[in-house]
Amino acid sequence: MGRVTERRKVLRIRDGAVSTRPDTLVAEEPLEIRLNGKPLAITMRTPGDDFALAAGFLVSEGVLGSASDLRNIVYCAGATADGANTYNVVDVSTTPGVALPDFTLERNVYTSSSCGLCGKASLDAVRTTARWPIADTPPLRLTPGLLAALPDRLRAAQRVFDRTGGLHAAALFDEDGELLDTREDVGRHNAVDKLVGRALRDDALPLSRTILMVSGRASFELAQKAVMAGIPVLAAVSAPSSLAVDLAAETGLTLVGFLRGSSMNVYAGEHRIALREAAAQG
Repeated sequence: MGRVTERRKVLRIRDGAVSTRPDTLVAEEPLEIRLNGKPLAITMRTPGDDFALAAGFLVSEGVLGSASDLRNIVYCAGATADGANTYNVVDVSTTPGVALPDFTLERNVYTSSSCGLCGKASLDAVRTTARWPIADTPPLRLTPGLLAALPDRLRAAQRVFDRTGGLHAAALFDEDGELLDTREDVGRHNAVDKLVGRALRDDALPLSRTILMVSGRASFELAQKAVMAGIPVLAAVSAPSSLAVDLAAETGLTLVGFLRGSSMNVYAGEHRIALREAAAQG
């Protein structure tokens, strides 16, 4: 199985001094996801938690909603011409009776480590396929101070980033700001899928009392994955996209961007933020 990191020789130049040394890099390898034996998608990912990644991907596709929907996930032998197992192909088997939307079986999607399934879904598609409407859940009440503490807690949990500097991270926090789980990957959407997939396999969906914190920006896809997992709050250290804001407004997702220090922008779902405290601090 592929490793999370690999070593490569690098020419290092510092203040005019030249040296050769090994450098630790984050590994990136393709993962083909098959659904009941049929090719579905290929994603570039950091090896590790592949079964969780595949399960989380299928939650965001609307295929899986609980642990009982999942019969098995296995690595596929014979993935190469000589029959070797590369550990880069997984097959997800669903239990009988699980509805499989036609589009999931008829398309073959390439997913890059940076863009996920760019442009794949529309606002209407997410709204109509979400199993747990966020707007219907009892709202969390989060203080600005609690949200402000999350980036440092996420950063402290990024073990592989400390060695490579080349990974995105995603973490789940409870409503008191306690870290529940964290995952790293070259693709921020993969890191989120790994979180959601582990929750599915633990039969913990929907994640209706949690906060999803991501490194980098908040894309439409990350908002989509939060909505499909029933997560009511998505926070990011950088900017959201316009479509992510539109989706958040449509579904009732609380979307926080530019979460740095005590500063943040709330783009949607401000009813979950304790604004009195924010006003007092301002």
